[in-house]
Amino acid sequence: MTIKHSENSSYREKLVEHLFVGELLKLSWQSRDCALEIASPEVDNSGYDLIAEQNGIVRHIQLKASYIGGKTARQKVHTKLAVKPSGCVVWIYFNESTLELGPFLFFGGKPGEPLPSLEGMKIAKHTKGDQDGFKAERPNIRELNKGHFTALSSVKEIYAVLFGNAV
Repeated sequence: MTIKHSENSSYREKLVEHLFVGELLKLSWQSRDCALEIASPEVDNSGYDLIAEQNGIVRHIQLKASYIGGKTARQKVHTKLAVKPSGCVVWIYFNESTLELGPFLFFGGKPGEPLPSLEGMKIAKHTKGDQDGFKAERPNIRELNKGHFTALSSVKEIYAVLFGNAV
């Protein structure tokens, strides 16, 4: 039986999120400090999926996921993410068959720094048009091309970029 990712996108999104969080927690465990804390917002209206804190560094993380070989070339980012402490976007690529995570793309500042400016980025439009086919702008959403992201090959590299310390 083949599972179609588009038909089960909500399930897949949560699965990839849990796998990613598990990998981050595993690295914290292996470094013997177990200092990483993870929380999730109850309401999704500020553009982030996770709050991660380690040793005083707080990251508001928006997660995006694509399977390796997928054609997605850009992601939509909420402007409210820019006002959160150390807001960032982690774009996770995964193996469509095994769900193994990696490589990764990162858009954000150094630990303790805000999200780079979204000024000048393309304003996203609704995916569905109205009765006349008009697609209204979404003023709080910006489109970021893949080229705005930094490529990272492993969860260890993501961890270091998020919290400023290698494990």
